[in-house]
Order: sequence, then C-alpha cells, then structure tokens
Amino acid sequence: MSYDLKITGGTIVDGTGAARYSGDLGIKDKRIVAMGDAPAEADKTIDATGRIVAPGFVDIHTHYDAQVLWDPLVSCSPWHGVTTIVMGNCGFSVAPTRPEHRDLIMRTLENVEGMSVEALRAGLGDWGFETFPEYLDALDSNGCAVNMAAMIGHTALRMYVMGEEATEREATEAEIARQRELVTEALEAGALGFATSRANTHVGYEGRPVPSRLATPEEIIEIAQALGDVGGVMQATQGRGLSHDEFARVAETTGSNVSWTALLAGTLGPGSHLKDLEKAHALAERGLPVFPQVAVQPVQFEMSWKAPFIYEGMRLFQPVAQSDLEGRKSYYADPDWREQFKEKAGNGGKIGDRWARTEISWFPIDTSMEGRNVQALADELGQDPVDVMLDMALDADLDMRIIQDVVNHDRDEIDELLHDPTTVIGLSDAGAHASQLCDAKYSTEFLSTFVRERESFEVEQAVHMLTQRPAQIFGIEDRGTLSEGGWADVVVFDIDHVGHDGKRRVYDLPSGADRLISDAKGIDAVVVNGTVIRHDGEDTVSAESALPGKLLRQGKG
Repeated sequence: MSYDLKITGGTIVDGTGAARYSGDLGIKDKRIVAMGDAPAEADKTIDATGRIVAPGFVDIHTHYDAQVLWDPLVSCSPWHGVTTIVMGNCGFSVAPTRPEHRDLIMRTLENVEGMSVEALRAGLGDWGFETFPEYLDALDSNGCAVNMAAMIGHTALRMYVMGEEATEREATEAEIARQRELVTEALEAGALGFATSRANTHVGYEGRPVPSRLATPEEIIEIAQALGDVGGVMQATQGRGLSHDEFARVAETTGSNVSWTALLAGTLGPGSHLKDLEKAHALAERGLPVFPQVAVQPVQFEMSWKAPFIYEGMRLFQPVAQSDLEGRKSYYADPDWREQFKEKAGNGGKIGDRWARTEISWFPIDTSMEGRNVQALADELGQDPVDVMLDMALDADLDMRIIQDVVNHDRDEIDELLHDPTTVIGLSDAGAHASQLCDAKYSTEFLSTFVRERESFEVEQAVHMLTQRPAQIFGIEDRGTLSEGGWADVVVFDIDHVGHDGKRRVYDLPSGADRLISDAKGIDAVVVNGTVIRHDGEDTVSAESALPGKLLRQGKG
C-alpha cells in the first residue's frame, strides 16, 4: 500500500495526554492508516523533524456562522492550527430566520459581531435558507476548509417565533413550546446543540437587548429539554437569571453537557474568579457535567467611540446606542452625562482602573498620540481619563480608536483557571467582534505563553486541552486525537517558535469593511481529512477548489 500523505520524523503527541514518541504518520483516503512506523511510499511527504505532530485543534467558541458562507477558508483560524470549529455560540446563529427578519438579524450581528451591516448584506446575499436544517444543508453544499459544527442560537430562534417582539417581552407558553419544537428539529437535522445568552453586554440594533436576554430562566430551561430528547450540548453566556443554578437544572434534567461563557480573571477585581470556581467544584461534586469556558489571553477590545462596545452593557449607554452620530456626540459633550460616566469609569470609579490598560491605537488628526497610555496621558494633563478620551473623540469627529484590556489580564490567575479540572479552553470568539479583536490566535498564544515561556504545562497536556478535551465536552466524537483508522486532522508545529505576530487591520470583508487578523508563527502544516490546507504559512487550497472540511452533524462526520 502507498500513502496519499506521509508526515515523517516528527514527535507524535496524540491528544489523549499520553507520552510523546518519535515516528511517522501514514495517511490514505482521509484517514490515518499508520502511526509510528509508516514504511510505505507516499504521493506527498512532509518532513516534521524537530516538530510536534498533533491532532488539529478544536475551537468550541467561534462566530463564523455568517462568514463561513462567503469565506469558506474561515481565515484566520486554520493559520493557528484549528481544524474543527463550533459555531452558533452565545445564541447568535443566522438560522432559523424568516426573510422579513433578515435585516433585523444582520443589524443585531452588526453590533455583536463587529461587522458593518453592509458587509453582512453583501456577504450573505440572498441567504438561500430559512430553517436551521436548510442552513445546515447550505453549509454542507458550500464547503469549508475545516470541519464545522453548528448550534442553533436562541436569538434567531426567538425572533423566528415572536418577530420583533422578541426584543421586547417574555414568551408565552405556546411560543416556548414552538421554540422547543424547532430546537428538536434542528438537533435531529444535525445541530450540535442549543446556545443562548443573558449577558448585558449583548446589545442589538437600536440599543435593544438581543432577543435571548428577554427570555426567562424557565423559558431557557424548557427549550433545553430538547437536548434530553435528542442529544446535544448547551452553551450559555452567563448573565442575570442564567448562572450556576440554571446550568445545574439543565444538566440534571437533560443529562447533557453544559458549557458556559466565560470564567475570566479580574471580572470583579483580583481573585474574583475564585467564587465561580467554588461553585463549579460544587456542581462537579454532584456529578453534573457543567464546564466553565476560560480564555488563555486578555480580553482586549479595540473600539471607536462611534461603536463603544466595551461600555454598551451599561444602562447609561443605552440612549447612546439608540442615537445617530450627532446624537452620540451630544451625549459625549454633555457635562451631566459625563459625570455619570465618571462615577463608574473615571478616576476612583469601579472600572476606572481599565484606563491604565488602555492605549490610543488610531488618532489620525494627531498620530503622535497613537500608542499613548490613556491613564498616563490623563495624569500628565491633570484631567480625568474619561474627559481626555471624550474630548479627543469629539475633536476627531469620533474617528479614533482605543485598545483596552477589559478583563483576564493577570496571567497568574489565568494559569490557575487553566489548571482547574472543571474548566475547558474556549472563548476564542473567532469571527466575532471582527473590527474590535482577533482572538482566533488563542491556540498559538496558549502554546507560546503557557507551554514555552511560563512552562506551566507539558506539551502533551496542552495538546489534550486544545483537542480531545473540548471535543469530548461538545460531543464531537471522532475528532481531537490521532489514532489508526481515525480522521487525518493534523497540525505540525515548532514548539520553540510557535506563536503569533499580534494583530493587524485589513479591509477584506465584503463591501471592503475592516477587520483585525493575526498571523501565526511556527505552524508548519495543517491537514484536514488528509488534505494539506496550510503549509509553510501559505494556503494550499482555495475557496474555488474542492475543500476537505466536513459538516459534523451531531458531532460526527
């Protein structure tokens, strides 16, 4: 027998946590047919000498639901070794959606995903689907460079059943029952699970709460019962009325895994994660499969004052979000409004410490200000940082950007969260907040910071955390490990050099809209179902070619 592809001379780390060993991989007909000893000839060979050969990484928290339809290469996740993505997180799927609600869904995504509505309109075109099963079929026929799994999102689901009233009121019993039916339909068609959110930071069009935020805990728990009937996972973004008790009820009544977003360091100050960890341990002791997602890097947003995403969860910003450009400028100039903002975010305010972790990233009317630390600048001027920022924004007609480390900036605390047995790596948010962040680099950040620099994890443990563990928690049964007979999803990387080049802004979204991307370092090759999709930092497939990724219906495929 000859192989289609052979990866030679590498150090194999199989994803299970087992000890590494030297050897070759032989791949034929999309699957691994030899490990360790692979003596046959091959049509193509990759020399992995001095490199780690591991399963492709499994990213359980992406928002490529719309982007994948116009960008089947799902840049830039594969650049960082990801071979399987899970979409629909936080309840933000694009199906089910009635034709008359498409614009409302896109305007909601505009705010949450950080893409202009013009980009979404151009990218999605005539959609070509309405129901969730139709959406899955569209994904299947469209193709993708990596494997895809999709959850049905509560925001689209609610609007499908309730129309625009989904942003205004609670659902009736009949509406809840209909939502459960549609989730059952989606799961039976291959949806990986059900996702929802009650996070106050999730603000939609005209400053309205996204529809899922109007759902009662009882509504969410009742809809989630479909998971017990068909199978699947629940992903939830924590918020008032949706936390540990509700996660426990879903896990207990359905037997399904629940993964919630996100357990972050520093949300309420140093050590604030410990209370959530205690609750996670209590649920684990009860045998309940509830898994907090943790992030491996600071949650760092780049925003303009035209779209102040970082602060939109504050009640004070609700009328700002509902205003046009001139209206927003009038609020920022209003001394009374400023004083209210300073009570929260100014010197001495509850979140006033953020300005010490904030830089001016773009200020075209005076580029010498770019790179300046906001708190240092305010101290130099003898002013409150809120006044400094808003005055500069007004001077620039709001055409300025700042970068702020919002939470998760203490790496010792991140380390503690990563080591906790209840947690799972998540929250890359790849595809989301496209103009404001790019955390698709989470895998290379984890390997460079916590494996190589801090030496907090052995390579075997780290690879397990990026592959088999998230796959198992999300019910993706046949990905996340290297084994004879298994699918050939492989990443080859150099542990001594793996990392990323930070972020850069490009203008490659439909209609020329902007986004942030991050280039990888030390990722030699990425293989999906036996096809090399990246090699030496370059794509080896194109959007126009037959792409190897599979739609994983109910986690299989």
